[in-house]
Amino acid sequence: MNEQDKALQGRRRWLLGSLGAVAAGAAVVSASSNAAQSSAPTASFTPAHHALDAWMGEMPGVHRAFLDTSTTNGGITVLNYAHNILLVHVEDYGGSESDYALLVCYRHQSTPLGFNDTMWMKYGETLSAFMGLTDSKTEKPFMVNPADIPGRSDLASRGHTLSELASRGARYVVCNRATHSVSNFMARATGENADVIYEELAANLIADTRMVPAGVMAATRAQEYGYSLLYSG
Repeated sequence: MNEQDKALQGRRRWLLGSLGAVAAGAAVVSASSNAAQSSAPTASFTPAHHALDAWMGEMPGVHRAFLDTSTTNGGITVLNYAHNILLVHVEDYGGSESDYALLVCYRHQSTPLGFNDTMWMKYGETLSAFMGLTDSKTEKPFMVNPADIPGRSDLASRGHTLSELASRGARYVVCNRATHSVSNFMARATGENADVIYEELAANLIADTRMVPAGVMAATRAQEYGYSLLYSG
């Protein structure tokens, strides 16, 4: 075999080797692609729904928002947030306030804001103590629900109230678990029976309010019904 034939044979071996490497690489890519496809979810997630939460799906509106609160300041500030959501939707998006299914949740330390003035007039000192709240104008405990006093622009609500937002379509939820905690706190402070106080509180929620088993559960379940979540801290 002359030198020319040897060179030709070498080039053939190189070409065959290169083609083999390309084929092997293609096989690896194909295998990786198949593995990725096999690990991908085969169907979209659909949450289970429960009868206790069904009312969330029945709220009218083309937008849904759940405004969660768990602190004293957050429970008052949330009214200004709710106002801003409705205002911006009307002024900047050209919509209507009725477009919104707007839920405001009172749980943990903000829970007393879910009770009406009957309870605040009777237990205002204790409810204020639970929230660590004092009226800056009087330096005394609130004896009416501080979230429903018209004209109090000095508060974090910027003067917006529970009644006003309810008239604009907002609805409220109050945590049942936290209501038990409030009643236990009040019983220790007053010497009265916690169960009796609980029944009294549960019967005197603010208007347009629903008691839910737990505020934290309502916040998570609402998202499964398409509500966006905003936390007011």
